[in-house]
Amino acid sequence: MIEKKKPAFEVEDGGYVALLVLVTFAFAYLVAPFFGAVLWGVVAAIMFEPMTRKLAGALGGRKNLAAALVLILLLALVILPTIVLGISLVNEASALYAKIKAGDISIPGMLQQIEGSLPDSILQFIRQYGLTDFNTLRRMFGSSVTTGLQTVASQALVLGQGALSFLAALGVMLYLTFFLLRDGQRYTELVRGAMPLRPKMRDSLFAHFTVVVRATMKGTVVVAVMQGLVGGIIFSLLGIEGALLWGVLMGFLSLLPAVGTGLVWVPVAIYLLATGAVWQGVVLILAGMFIIGMIDNVLRPILVGRDTRLPDFVVLIATLSGLQLFGLNGFIVGPVIAALFIAMWNIVREQREEARRPLDTALSEEEADAARREAEAHPG
Repeated sequence: MIEKKKPAFEVEDGGYVALLVLVTFAFAYLVAPFFGAVLWGVVAAIMFEPMTRKLAGALGGRKNLAAALVLILLLALVILPTIVLGISLVNEASALYAKIKAGDISIPGMLQQIEGSLPDSILQFIRQYGLTDFNTLRRMFGSSVTTGLQTVASQALVLGQGALSFLAALGVMLYLTFFLLRDGQRYTELVRGAMPLRPKMRDSLFAHFTVVVRATMKGTVVVAVMQGLVGGIIFSLLGIEGALLWGVLMGFLSLLPAVGTGLVWVPVAIYLLATGAVWQGVVLILAGMFIIGMIDNVLRPILVGRDTRLPDFVVLIATLSGLQLFGLNGFIVGPVIAALFIAMWNIVREQREEARRPLDTALSEEEADAARREAEAHPG
């Protein structure tokens, strides 16, 4: 009796795949309100997993205790200082906005003061190119600064109203981080085994994802924090008002390659020089060039390495697009997506090169045989 061969693909298989896609999208929609909490929980687990593994080994394999200790460390060194910084930033922005609204600080007046202190040669150069509409510039710049400070200051009310949601998201993030730190390896193997990819591609993609997340965090967040911290301290030592606000702004703008932090300290240095605070302006220029600016050049290659570093234009576009699409989470999502995009196409290129290698080897052997036969046919 001839056994009937089972078809490779049946309607039931297609139905299951459709149901699988539907349920996956439904689950993604379900957890979407906590997208940020889940994202930062996964990122924290990836960053601190090596520490947890070593600590568990030192504690005799007690993973629960190791994960709890790392979580407490994360809470004390990262999360609580970030919350305090956010509250202080909102308070400082509120104070500056109140001074601007009361007329104690006049942004247009400061620009007018700079204009009045410019040498005649520079003013003549500006007039030569038609850049003389200082009134419009004063109105636009003053309005932009005021609006920005008002936006930051208004976050105090938003944070107060959304305190319960924030605490819920923070609780989800910490809860998820604990289990990922404790059982992350097991969950990784489960996901790895379920992915419909060839084993070699799957393993390469997982390795790239882990490296990219760690490189993004170290190369973007750590460098931004360091530049913002150092910049804020320098501003504070020079007696510049709103040092915390300027420091945070420098941290954000450090994502822009080459000119990021300079967009803050260069105009401030020009203002100091123009208003007679010469030594403060000179010190700020030197500190900006040789301290703030060098942090990126020194730290980023050490923390990230050359192999995983993305081109500057890719980092810029991915970060700005990520911020626009995902808000604050875009700091991570944008560069990670861009890096995975490049990594996946690199995997395709490597697979093609590997597939061509046996053919190239066979051709080389044929050419060697032909050369040997030619030498034997025509000795001497």
